This record gives sequence, C-alpha cells and structure tokens, in this order.
Amino acid sequence: MFDDIMQFVAVLAVMGCLVLLLGKWIARFFTSPAHSFLERGTYRILGVNPDEKMSWKRYGIALLLSNAAMLLLGYALLRLQGYLSMDPLARAAQAPDLAFNTAVSFTTNTNWQAYSGESSLSNLSQMAVITFLMCISATTGLAAAGGFMRGLCSRNAQDIGNYWVDFTRSLYRLLLPACFLMALVYVWQGMPQTLSADVVVTTLEGIKQQIILGPVASFETIKHLGTNGGGFFAMNAAHPFENPTPFTNTLHMLSMLLVPAALTYAFGTMLANKKQGWAFFAAFLVMFVGFLSLIYSVEQAGNPLLTPLGVDQAQTAAQGGGNMEGKELRFGMAQTSMFATVTTAATTGSVNAMHSSLTPLGGLVPIAQMMLNNVFGGIGVGLINLISYAILTVFLVGMMIGRTPEFLGKKVEAREMKYVMLALLAHSFSILGFTALAALMPDTVKSLSNMGPHGFSEVLYAYASGTANNGSAFAGLNANTPFFNLTIGLAMLVGHYLTLVPMLAVAGVLAAKKTVPAGPGTLSTATPLFSGLLIFVVLVVGGLTFLPALALGPIVEHLLMLAGTTF
Repeated sequence: MFDDIMQFVAVLAVMGCLVLLLGKWIARFFTSPAHSFLERGTYRILGVNPDEKMSWKRYGIALLLSNAAMLLLGYALLRLQGYLSMDPLARAAQAPDLAFNTAVSFTTNTNWQAYSGESSLSNLSQMAVITFLMCISATTGLAAAGGFMRGLCSRNAQDIGNYWVDFTRSLYRLLLPACFLMALVYVWQGMPQTLSADVVVTTLEGIKQQIILGPVASFETIKHLGTNGGGFFAMNAAHPFENPTPFTNTLHMLSMLLVPAALTYAFGTMLANKKQGWAFFAAFLVMFVGFLSLIYSVEQAGNPLLTPLGVDQAQTAAQGGGNMEGKELRFGMAQTSMFATVTTAATTGSVNAMHSSLTPLGGLVPIAQMMLNNVFGGIGVGLINLISYAILTVFLVGMMIGRTPEFLGKKVEAREMKYVMLALLAHSFSILGFTALAALMPDTVKSLSNMGPHGFSEVLYAYASGTANNGSAFAGLNANTPFFNLTIGLAMLVGHYLTLVPMLAVAGVLAAKKTVPAGPGTLSTATPLFSGLLIFVVLVVGGLTFLPALALGPIVEHLLMLAGTTF
C-alpha cells in the first residue's frame, strides 16, 4: 500500500510542477498582442480580422457556427465511408443514428463510442473525422476558457477578445506541438503509427491471425491532452497498442490532468492574483484526492462476499490487490484506481479497466465525478464550471450576511446569476431527465446485460457520461440503438453548449462592470477558507441533486451486496 500511495504522490507532484510551466505559457499566448507568421496566414485563409473585438454574443455565435460546420462535415464523412478510399478492409458506412451520435460525440469533446473502433472505422475516418474532431473540440474548449478568463479579468470592457485568435493560438501554440512531441514518445514506447490497415501474422500455434493497425500514436496524443477520450480500439487504453507500458499509462494520466490543472494558474496569472489561481487548484485537488482515496480503498478491500471463501486473500497475495476483476494485471490496483479517477475527473473518458467490474462504491466514484463535473473537468470547461460554482458560493454567502455578493471585485447581480443557474440546471436536468426517460422505455431492458440497481447504474452512467462530455461507459449497456444514439447525442449537446454559452455570457456581463473597492464584509475568494466553502457548495448542491439517483444505483447495490445479493 505504501508503494501505491507513493505512486499517487509522484504523479500529482509532477503534475504540480508542470502546472507552473504550462500555466505561464497559456497566460502568455492568451494575452500576447503579437501574431506569428503562421497565425496571420491562417487568418487570411479564414477571412477573419484578428484585431476585431467580439462581444460575448458574437464570440459564442462564432464558436457555435464553427462547431456546427465541423459536426456536419464529420457526419457526412461517416455516412460516406463506404465510398471513400484508404480502407482495404471495406468497412461499411455508419447508420444515420450512429453517425449522428459519433459526430456529436467528437464535436462536443465527449468521445462516447457506440461502435467498435477497429471494426467500424477506416484509417481515413479515424484521422479525417475522429482525430480531426478531437483537435477541434479540444481547441474550442481551450479557446472558450481564454475568452472567459479574459472577460473576468477585464473591467469596463464590451468584449471578451476574438474567438478566432484564441482558437488559432490554442491550436498552434499548445496542442499541435505538444501532440507532435508526445506522439514521438508513444512510438518509442511501442504504439503503432502507420497507414497500413492490418497485418497477418503466424502465431506460435501456427494459426494465422489478423492484427488491426493504424495511426494510433497520433490518435492517443490528442485523445488525452485534449481530454477527449474514446479509443482507436474497442478495448481503449487497456489495449496494448493504445497503452503498451506502465510509463505510457502514467503519461496518459498526466496528459489528462495537465491542461485543466494549468488553467487555474493561467487564470491567476492573467488576473495578476496568483493566490486566486492556487485557491481554485486547491479545490480541484482536494476533491480529486477524496474520490481517489474512496475508489482505491474499496477496490483494495475487494468483495466481502469472497472473503469467507479465501478468494480475496489469494488475490492479494498473487496480484497485490483485492477486486482485480476487469483490471489489467500489468497496471495493478493503484494505477487502475488512479486512471479511473483521473479519466472521470478530467472528463476524458479513456479507460484502462472495465468500470462495470468495480465494486459498487468504486463505481460510484466515476459516476459522482461526472455528475459534479467540477473535479478538474475537461479542457477549458473544467475551470469554467468551477467558477460557476464559485459565483454561486459568493452569492449564497452574500445572502447570508445581508450584503451584495462580489466576485473578483465586481458585484454579482440577478442577470449573471440567471446565467449561472441555467448552466447548472441544464447539466442536472439532462442527466436525470434522460435517465428517467430511458427507465420508462420498455426496450431499455433489452439493452441491459444486468438487472436491478447495477442495470440502473449502467443507464445512469451513460447519460452522466454524455452530459459531462466524458465518453466513458459503464459497459453492459448496448447503446447502439436509435433511442440511445439520439438521446445520448442530445445529452452531449445540452451538456456542452447549454453550460458553456451561458458562462460566456457571465464573462461578458462581468467584463463590462466596474470594480468596487473591497470592504469589511467582502469575502476574499483567494483564501483556503473560500476553497473550503467552494468544495462544500459543490458537494452539497451535487448531493442534493443527484443523491436520490445514486441511492437507486451504486448505493443500494452496495447495501444489497453486504446482505449477500449480487447482480
């Protein structure tokens, strides 16, 4: 156990060091007035004026329209796959409902896959649709964070920057060079990077075996750095081509956490108040460590029903862990528990184990993190989501002491609180509303491989994953049906745009306000006290909203397991 804890500490320590370096760089390119030669050429090709200042409305419209165009392009390519080249295996086009789900999924940074990667998509589709949309969605999230942070840092301003400038710089100055360097490391570690579709080999038994290949290394870089998720292969990060060594497993986890964590420091730098950035980082970290401690402890303890049989003791002695069902022996209990926590904290969705095989309380952790959507979160949107709760926190505290709430020196009034509540309610309404609808549909039972609370958890996980733009699956649910493809696709759109655009409005409204001097009743938001209050509000609001649904799934499953009933 000591070695496991040291692994956790080492990964988080490395992440903390990288946060300083990357946070400074992000703040620099979001505030620099200069454009590179490549960026100026891109602006000319796009026909945009980089000096134009955009209001939050124009910024949001540019984001929505560009994303809509990319979504339609991805959908068209998936529907035409059977007629396109570069696929000697002649894989058919996706059905209309599946193509819609896939295009929405990768445009919204969700990367939910209702298909099997290697058997459904050609190398051309993997690159021109999936990898391309992963770049676009990640860059969109980071650009939105740039405009959002700029709006909060401004005063008496009518704009939050230029979307096209933020988008281009995010892509050229961070994501593309980082992905290129990481791809070289991944190839060195044994990941394939080729345009060949497959290779036929002779096994030791003398049997011919077809092995699917493709541009895996480039796929994996943006998949994790962009908190995208998904998998080139159906087995995702448990596949040896996607995750060949413990070193790549560690790099995957660092990549997922890196940009969401660094944005806290970047925000503090842009605000000229680094304590504020560290306060938000501390809130992220405390919640992350709490969830990691829970999943690791319950998975290490194993299934109590097996203890009288001596199975857990045998597993502990032979494999170094309790519940090893659905886990890769080469990663072990520690890296599996941390990977599951990281991928749902950073809303990436990449998995190196079967989440459905987690113990009931272990399975609660990824579901709860996606429901809260405030533990680091996805690229760009994670910080935006946390700040929405920070504004709610100062509002609640202000109401309790009878003072107009203030955030970053600006009064928080009814207009911006309406936008904040729209973003918060859209997230919960999507998860609970679509789950309730699915529970009422008679055909849902046909898609389940487990009944009872575990089956309910499968459905709840699916809509939490879609709405939180995570993309991981609990497994056991056949989601490739017209109903699930449509409703999960709608959940992705609601979870992404109805939470992102209202918060851009908040940034625009606050940017136009004057700062007010701090008084004796002003609540400082850059202190450990505020970090604690923020965590408390996130957990209380999340608990009041989602605890009944969790009680019907993993909580009651845990209680029934203790009583001797399994599912």
